[in-house]
Amino acid sequence: MVDLDVIRRGARVELARREFFSFCQAMAPDFYRDDRQYLMDLCGEMQDFYQSDDDILIVNEPPRHGKSRTASMLAQWVFGQNQKEKVMTGSYNETLSTTFSKAVRNGINTVKADEKVIVYSDIFPQVRIQRGDGAMNLWSLEGGYNSYLATSPTGTATGFGATLLIIDDLIKNAEEASNENVLEKHWEWFTNTMLSRLEEGGKIIIIMTRWASGDLAGRALEHFQAEKKRVRHLTMKALQDDGTMLCPDVLSRESYDMKVRAMGEDIASANYQQIPIDIKGKLYSSFKTYEKLPTDAADEPLFTGIYAYCDTADDGADYLCNIIWGVYQKEAYVLDVIYTKQPMEITEPATAQALFTFKANKARIESNNGGKAFARNIKRILETELKSNRTDVSWFHQSKNKTARIISNATWIMQHIYFPVNWRDRWPEYYKAMTSYQREGKNAHDDAPDATTGVAETMFLLGG
Repeated sequence: MVDLDVIRRGARVELARREFFSFCQAMAPDFYRDDRQYLMDLCGEMQDFYQSDDDILIVNEPPRHGKSRTASMLAQWVFGQNQKEKVMTGSYNETLSTTFSKAVRNGINTVKADEKVIVYSDIFPQVRIQRGDGAMNLWSLEGGYNSYLATSPTGTATGFGATLLIIDDLIKNAEEASNENVLEKHWEWFTNTMLSRLEEGGKIIIIMTRWASGDLAGRALEHFQAEKKRVRHLTMKALQDDGTMLCPDVLSRESYDMKVRAMGEDIASANYQQIPIDIKGKLYSSFKTYEKLPTDAADEPLFTGIYAYCDTADDGADYLCNIIWGVYQKEAYVLDVIYTKQPMEITEPATAQALFTFKANKARIESNNGGKAFARNIKRILETELKSNRTDVSWFHQSKNKTARIISNATWIMQHIYFPVNWRDRWPEYYKAMTSYQREGKNAHDDAPDATTGVAETMFLLGG
């Protein structure tokens, strides 16, 4: 007599070998249900990426929706496809990396206790963890060597080469998301440690809630696209555009609204809607640009004056920022920006040359922390080397509170300073410093907003 249950179970096992979602459903049917379309989409995207020639997949998904669980499932399924794969996972700390490792290892090692329940060995009987090599965070499959390593920014990856690199949720909380130094350390760990372990042709998956535009997901998107790598980006929002929830039985609208009220809109938007928290908290929400400078019928600039403001670097970690702009109808049109950490022997002639080239009428230079000597040298270079007395170079001591100055002048800057339409390409570091500066939170550098505030203050002195 034909046992239909055995036939159905056999069909499910065969489908689980071929399809990642079916594998997840076989392993955890209560969670990976047919009515959870977003999980089908997530699993389908991961399988398609794994089987494609693409280089990196970035997944941004709300918390508690199964992204880490699905990532650990993927590692198990990948070993079933190819036992020679070498999977390396990175998490926020050693505790989380260990938890991830246990999920993968225990899934493979599940003992069959009920004939009717499908376990990993039913689907991939050839995949077994090597006896005596089942350490917590580093272990091998039979016939392989160092098949899996789980690590973190405080852990180690020495001696391990990966064909699949999975990064899972590096940011702990909103405080870290607002700290540029923490975000920079995450990027350095990813590039210096994790990427150095990726073997030729290896793949990268970054799975995280989107916190900040400069978080690992944001930096990776920008970097790998600039490198012309094949990048996939999957974003899932808890609250859909039509007002429905991504998965009501995981997070209902009532629970979502309650969390938004408790967290605050900016944190909730990052956690649940994948809108980086710094976009909500940025000091400058927009900037005006120009494609063509104001000119007369003869195509001559209509500026009533050309000015410069310079904030010299306080120490080696700071930037010198020199901005030159033209004034037309009490509006400032930025013509040139020098934003650099290079030493004075380079910045002094460069600044003098810029003042000469753009025919600046007046240059104001902060005399704090060596600025007075810098200004005198600029004046000397202009007069003795460039044979020009066009520019009136003056210096002054800036005694006002820097943060207060920057914040109080932000609105004027957004309304009355015009940048070239391609300023992002012309001055990328200055652009990044201006577009990422936070109203609250720890900013790694404030030299660009400080000097730009100097432009506003100079305009006020001119009667702008």
